[in-house]
Formats: sequence, C-alpha cells, structure tokens
Amino acid sequence: MKKTTQRRPTMTDIAKLTGVSQSTVSLVLNNASGAKFSDVTRDKVLRAAQELGYRMTPREPAALDAFDTPGAQSERNLIVYLADEISTSPHPVVCIDGARDAAFAHGRLLAVYSTHGNAEIEARVLAATLDHPNLLGVIYATVYTRLVALPAALAKVPTVLLNCYASEANLSSVVPAEVAGGHTATDYLLAAGHRRIGYINGEPYQDAARDRLKGYRTALATADLPFAPELVREGDWSSGAGFEQTLSLMREPNPPTAIFCANDLMALGAIEALKQLGLRVPDDVSVVGYDDQEIARHTHPPLSTVVLPNYDLGRWAVETLLQEEHNRAVGAPLRRRTVKLDGPLVERGSVKVIAEANQLAINNISD
Repeated sequence: MKKTTQRRPTMTDIAKLTGVSQSTVSLVLNNASGAKFSDVTRDKVLRAAQELGYRMTPREPAALDAFDTPGAQSERNLIVYLADEISTSPHPVVCIDGARDAAFAHGRLLAVYSTHGNAEIEARVLAATLDHPNLLGVIYATVYTRLVALPAALAKVPTVLLNCYASEANLSSVVPAEVAGGHTATDYLLAAGHRRIGYINGEPYQDAARDRLKGYRTALATADLPFAPELVREGDWSSGAGFEQTLSLMREPNPPTAIFCANDLMALGAIEALKQLGLRVPDDVSVVGYDDQEIARHTHPPLSTVVLPNYDLGRWAVETLLQEEHNRAVGAPLRRRTVKLDGPLVERGSVKVIAEANQLAINNISD
C-alpha cells in the first residue's frame, strides 16, 4: 500500500480558523503565565487545535525521530536565535514563537539574542555562544527581508537564515513569498469584480515592497488589465501614510473602487480616510491589507488581509537546522534550500463585490 503523507497543522492554521492572531494562539497553547484571555477565546483556540489535530507536546527522550542522532540530544540541545530586532515590530516575536515551539517539540532549547543590528553586539554574542559545548546551531534572523553579509564566525557552525538570504548559496534560508502574497490580494479583488484597484506600497527600497508590487502587477497582467501608474502610491508602512495616500488616490479623475495596502497599518489609515470622504467600506470602496496583525480583527469593518506566515517561518528554520544536523551525523548529502512560504488570505468584511452604482457614487465624491 502506498504511504500517504499529510501536512502537519500549524499555529497559522489555528489562527486562520479561529480569527485570532498567531501570537494569541501560541500564548494559549503554551499556557503562558500572565497572559489574559477571555474563556471564549481560550476555548475557541483549544477546540480548533483539537479539531485540526495539532500537537506540540515534547517528545520523550527515547522517542527519537528522523531529526535525531542517538546520543546527540543530551550533548547538543541548544539553538541560538540571533535577531537584529525584536521590539520594533510585532512580526519577529511570532517568528520566535514558531522557532521555540519547534525546538521544544524536538527536545531542544532556544536562546534568543537581539543585537539591534549593531555589529559589535553581534560579535560579542557570537563570541559568548559559539563555543558552548551544547550548541547545536544558529538561526540568523532579520526583521526586514534582505540580503545579508554574514559574520565570518558563523562559517564554523551550522546555520539557517530566517527572513534573509546571503549571496553565497551555502546556507538554507526561508523568506515569505511576497510576490505570491501581492498576487493573492490583488486577485481576490479582481475576483470580486474590481478593475480599478489602487495600491499603496511601503518604502520602495525594501524587498517586501518591491515584491508585493510585483505581485500586484502580475495579477493585473494575468487578468489582461493594463498597469495604471496613477493608481499606485508610495507609503512608509504607517497608518498616516495610508490615510494621506488614500485621499490622494480618491482625488484621481477616475478613482479606484478598491485599494490594496501593502500592510495592515496603512489599510487602517485608508479606511479612516474613506470615512472622512463620506464613503463606506466596503459598500463604496473595498480595502485589503497585508500581514494579518491583531488590529485587522478590530477595524470597522474587520479587515480582509494576507497572512504573513511568521510562525511557520520560525518553525521551518528550526526544523531545517535539525534535519541538516541529522544528515551530517549519518553521512547523508546536505541539500541547501531557499524556501518561500505562502500565507493565506483571510476574508473578513472589508471587500464587497462591486456594483455599477458604487463607481457612480465615488465619481460624485471626487468631482
């Protein structure tokens, strides 16, 4: 009989099913002390985890799996997670949740260090940790997806890159599939009947902004629609930029019937700008965000958005590090991989199928 395999459910799946954030799911399932949730939220997360068959209990020492080498677990069980930033964005914390849970599930420990992008701090952390007798390897993470120049000290220790990549193809790395995400958001609006779709981007020098714009343009081209430069604005990821650029878009002679914002904060600003203009979301103008931050559930209306799969990024990085360590131990060939992880689109209440009357009402506002 042919053996079939099924993808293991993750916290991202639970978050999508329950409508809460990946961080909330992690805190509930880890029974985090001091975390306060309503009984309804806690029960909803636990029921969803059970329904999906999610498990995160640590293995018994004897229960070795494909990632383990006999005798190695007790000797080298420490994974160093080196991040340039943690506190400046909500995303790195969720990556750490995924990495920690993967390490815990395989009987390892995760030690997290934040360097604030300071080369001196980074060098001191590496000097203090790389010679630790229990060190298994390093997860090297960045807050923004980018090309990195790795410190030379990492050449002597197993390393996996998270949300970044190096010019040398000798390390595995995992990044979000941003082109696919931009395509998903735009295609969702196209399927709702929109043909004039505005786009508010982040700072254009960043990989995420460039790739989400590429996904937007690719989706338009796939639908045989021309790219309209007048419908694109550059922002800075802030709600204020979303507000101002939405006002600018709606002053166009032929304004958009839908706006795709490259992150949720700008989408929040877009919704407020449309309200100031006397337009209703989604009845008059639809709005889609990106990231699926906690605020997306609490906008009015709740925001449809593409999930940035931070939790799965962290989990993949640790599991790849463990797999590569196992391959070294048994003499199997090392297969370095660069993986781009998709995030699903979460439908809420900010998008509506377009009607002709919508465009007439918008044109009246802009006159």
